[in-house]
Amino acid sequence: MMDKAKIEKYLDLVTDRLINLQRPDGEEEMLKRQKETNQIIGAFPRDFGMEPWDWPQGVGLYGMWKRFGNYRNEAISDYLNQWFSRHLGEDIPKQNINTTCPLLTLAELTEKNPAYEKLCNDWARWIMEELPRTEENGFQHTTTKDASKGTLNMNENQMWIDTLFMTVLFLAKWGIKTGNQAYMEEAVHQYLMMIKYLYERETRLFYHAWDFTDRSNFGKVFWCRGNSWYTASVLDFVEIMGDNLGQAVKEILLDTFRAQASALKALQSKNGLWHTVLDDAGSYEETSGSAAITYGILKGIRLGILGDDYKDTVNRAIEGILGNIREDGTVMNVSAGTPVGKDRDHYKNIFIAPMAYGQSLCMMALTEALLADSGENI
Repeated sequence: MMDKAKIEKYLDLVTDRLINLQRPDGEEEMLKRQKETNQIIGAFPRDFGMEPWDWPQGVGLYGMWKRFGNYRNEAISDYLNQWFSRHLGEDIPKQNINTTCPLLTLAELTEKNPAYEKLCNDWARWIMEELPRTEENGFQHTTTKDASKGTLNMNENQMWIDTLFMTVLFLAKWGIKTGNQAYMEEAVHQYLMMIKYLYERETRLFYHAWDFTDRSNFGKVFWCRGNSWYTASVLDFVEIMGDNLGQAVKEILLDTFRAQASALKALQSKNGLWHTVLDDAGSYEETSGSAAITYGILKGIRLGILGDDYKDTVNRAIEGILGNIREDGTVMNVSAGTPVGKDRDHYKNIFIAPMAYGQSLCMMALTEALLADSGENI
């Protein structure tokens, strides 16, 4: 049985640390090392604190919203409103897949602020009408290259599994809130595209990306955090869509979730976490992807999608997560922002440092752990 008092203690620590997360010590040395070794260390300062508007902060905000939604912590509500109010008074970065992520939380706050509603409407229209597409109308995974210059990494004709969490969940949520059937159907389409092109049937795991130009999955690597974007998002997606999701599609999404969960269960390390290359025990154990996987499996158990045979898996995972949280609430062993790689070494050499999304995904796992044994239906 999980020690819920201990989980609550660490959840408070991780939350407080996320709000106050700063850029890392020794940053100049990190940048020097990157030039010398070509090690990928993420974007400075984007990945580390809660100040910029991009995907790390978007995931961070969603973790806070999850905690608020279950426990109505007013301090978190105040923080969320202050964060968005401050950023709407400044320049918001150019629209792309990753900068959409903060709207997943903003969509929950629109009732009291017309400016929030307008931004969500404008952004949803951009997704539908202007977001670059791949063949077969997949969402092309555009990302920020230089926010100050408004430049993008276009990633031509590429679909990345990250897109599900960063953009598709928001589009589904806004479709439900506005009754826009086209938004809902497009969100369903994107989930099915990811399964079609990224899901590998023999292993029951997801590749990171698909390139329509090369007709390839790049290095065919089963990246931990990449897989976790499906594990962590799909039950939220089914929940958001509710009766608006056709039964056949729902069954495909959930069958894929169950199959992936079974594969992940078999690959869990003895310490409770998952390796950054899931099927490579020589790669480091990575906390953010492990936390997102734990969140999804915990929710699957609570909703009756997964059976009690997964309880040992999540108990060990929670202990592994707690073992990677320092006394000041900093989540350790989190990998930096990760572009698609052409081999396993690319993923194994990603730099490790405290990140906003590492804090948040642990918040989501710990919040869901506190809901354990309160069974529901989906």
